[in-house]
Amino acid sequence: MSFTPAPGHHGPWVHPQRRTRARPRATTSPPPVFEISTRNRFSPLRETERDAVIVGDSIVRHVRATLAEGKVHTHCFPGARVLDVSVQIPAILKADESPRAVVLHAGVNDTTQRQTETLKRDFRILIETVRSTTPAATIIVSGPLPTLFRADGLHPSRVGAELLSDNISRTLRSI
Repeated sequence: MSFTPAPGHHGPWVHPQRRTRARPRATTSPPPVFEISTRNRFSPLRETERDAVIVGDSIVRHVRATLAEGKVHTHCFPGARVLDVSVQIPAILKADESPRAVVLHAGVNDTTQRQTETLKRDFRILIETVRSTTPAATIIVSGPLPTLFRADGLHPSRVGAELLSDNISRTLRSI
């Protein structure tokens, strides 16, 4: 049994034409041409000059240093050792268009090795990398934190991060 009519049995298929009214088309003049300025008076954020850069391991994650004039940008690399930070320096400082100062805080993840001579050598490499990338920048090496301000025994507590931020800010303002 078929419910679809066959074309030969009940007549040919009929395709009805839609009836539409012819709409009169309005004849209008073309829209006026407006001059649009594509100049941006605001510089993109990545192009702004950074007066100071903080680079380090997870210890600098919550550091919010400030300057009276200029910007301070923090680059945090959790779990990074001194040589890992050294590898990141050329890309960071190239984007920063020669900052006035570079603050380095690394080495926490290297101390578990207990190899002081190796750590000293790695810091020399790090400092030479910064010096060769931005020769005019002042290099500041931030030392280990007192255990009093460590929340988990390694990372700074909220108070410790604020104190570290204040110390770095004070040092940056003095140069």
